[in-house]
Amino acid sequence: MKVVVASKNPVKLRAVSLGFQRMFPEQEFLVEELVGVEGNSSQPRGDQETLQYARDRAERAAGLIPRADYWVGVEGGVEDQDGQMAAFAWIVVKGKYQMGKGRTGAFFLPESVANLVRQGKELGEADDIVFGRSNSKQANGAIGILTGDVVDRTQLYEQAVILALIPFKNPQLY
Repeated sequence: MKVVVASKNPVKLRAVSLGFQRMFPEQEFLVEELVGVEGNSSQPRGDQETLQYARDRAERAAGLIPRADYWVGVEGGVEDQDGQMAAFAWIVVKGKYQMGKGRTGAFFLPESVANLVRQGKELGEADDIVFGRSNSKQANGAIGILTGDVVDRTQLYEQAVILALIPFKNPQLY
């Protein structure tokens, strides 16, 4: 089964691959990256915008590479809640006849990171500035930095991929 992920980020590709393998261990999946499907602002704000961006990625991937079994959009977002900024991600899996959606858990960012995001920086860039890292969004991400890698970005996204695959695991219910 061919799975096209609308990203070249190795964290997103690994999370998608692991999620598909865990939900369908009896099948083999070829997970391919698709670059050049950007087009939204670099850092989505709010739950709805983040979900829409993930959906847009999956739809664009299906339009660009129609010969696949699944197309996946992964999008991280931020949202101000009670004076703090939460970070989370939406995963959208598009199949030939249905679509599944899953959201990660949310966690709150330190104010030093949140302020940079509010000033227009992407979360990964803000993390790199505050924590003295380089390209952390393609490694453990903010969640990995803040938890000391108890949970990293791949693990956070993998669970949401699994949640997005529920309709495909139970097509008679959806």
